Amino acid sequence: MSVSPSASPAASASTPVPPPTQVDLLDFARRTAADTELIASLPLDPEGRTWVRLDGPGGSEAWLIGWPPGTGTGWHDHAESVGAFVTASGELTENSLAARLPSDGWRTLELTEGVDRERQLPAGTGRAFGQHHVHEVLNESAELHAVSVHAYYPPLPQIRRYSRTGQVLRLEQVELPENWQ
Repeated sequence: MSVSPSASPAASASTPVPPPTQVDLLDFARRTAADTELIASLPLDPEGRTWVRLDGPGGSEAWLIGWPPGTGTGWHDHAESVGAFVTASGELTENSLAARLPSDGWRTLELTEGVDRERQLPAGTGRAFGQHHVHEVLNESAELHAVSVHAYYPPLPQIRRYSRTGQVLRLEQVELPENWQ
């Protein structure tokens, strides 16, 4: 009778762990958003967004974010990172573009008709997205705070901020991690 040897701890420690996928990030954000004690621990400011950095899966970057009524991110993308977010309390709106934009080398683009998407994300719902996903996230409530959980992999190398007038999207600013950490 032969017995297969079990993997030694050293062998399993040297096996590379694959990076988290969009599905992994969304699963993490859902589990974290369901942690009512953590969500309640976020200090909320009536004037501006608040955030706390979290340990995300597999070396990802994660954030717990509080959104006062009437606040939003403005149009932006997360460069080469994939991501996910889930609304933990309140409701968020995501406006996004259903078009892949060039990653570099442009300052102004004219968007074609039909690229706009809007999603309502009440508590417990969220979404995952790929690289170069351009969107804005808003708390459109006039009275209630919203709280959400976000995760990105690889950790954000930069955030590109845009302005939008009608169908014209303009690159306005590139933020590096030291601008938001």
